[in-house]
Amino acid sequence: MTRYILRRLALLPLLMVVYSFVIFVIIQAPPGDFLTAYVATLASSGSSMSAEQVQALRQQYGLDQPMIVQYVLWLQHLLHGDFGLSLEYQRPNADLIGEQLGLTLALALFSLVLTWVIAVPAGIYSATHPRSWGDHALTVINYVGVATPNFMLALILMWIAFAYFDISVTGLFSPEFADAPWSLARVLDLLGHIWLPALVLGIAGTARLSRIMRANLLDELNKPYVVTARAKGMKEWRLVLRYPVRLAFNPLVSTIGWYLPLLFSGSLIVATVMNLPNIGPLLLRALVNQDMYLAGGILLIYSFLTVLGTLLSDILLALIDPRIRVEG
Repeated sequence: MTRYILRRLALLPLLMVVYSFVIFVIIQAPPGDFLTAYVATLASSGSSMSAEQVQALRQQYGLDQPMIVQYVLWLQHLLHGDFGLSLEYQRPNADLIGEQLGLTLALALFSLVLTWVIAVPAGIYSATHPRSWGDHALTVINYVGVATPNFMLALILMWIAFAYFDISVTGLFSPEFADAPWSLARVLDLLGHIWLPALVLGIAGTARLSRIMRANLLDELNKPYVVTARAKGMKEWRLVLRYPVRLAFNPLVSTIGWYLPLLFSGSLIVATVMNLPNIGPLLLRALVNQDMYLAGGILLIYSFLTVLGTLLSDILLALIDPRIRVEG
């Protein structure tokens, strides 16, 4: 297992180089560039720039170079830990991303924990009480959760909170704590606001994981080793939690690879609707304005999280299920 992990870690730099090239090609695919979008924005506001000024800026930012030259220069900066300069904000991309990173991680971890805390017990209950009223109720709730877009759920909750309780549930802080320095009061205010965005972001994942848990646990409960354990007089809940639940975890653990970057992004639309100060809206703005180095840096982080999540899921699968071992 150790050798397998070391091999995967050795492949990580090569994978990141491949991902960086694919990302750079994708963000360069739309017609025009940052200056094209900037000039269009100026024109819509009644301002303008001369062709000479545009050309001077294009040379200053290196946008007049071929795409492969731009990529090599960007890659050289990345290898030195430099994410480049944001064309729109005129600030280092590392600083812009770092400002959003703490709250983004807090929201992602809160969503992940909330999702698993709800999904796993619900799936176990449904599997151990098949065709009961509780199972039918959870099934209906799960179908509604999967079918309802997260952004629509966010809009409904925001409307209910404002119309019936006269409160705003957007953002992660009250107005008086939005720009305040960190303190115990600000942390408590964050905890009072973060649960609703976390619930909105995790509701679809909760419904899916609950159904996966139910289906796999039902399959395990009908296998001969469970029947044998029951015949020997083993207590039902001890039997269920000790063996079948561990094996039913396998598909859930394998979802970490794609679920981790999804939570990290905070769902672009949900984060924009709820005015969440995380990386999602920053990425959306960078893509709209073709701020390619900022967008490329964020997408590269998502790629790294995908590789890391896949590696973590493989390791956890081997630890949970003794049948899954990597030799050599």
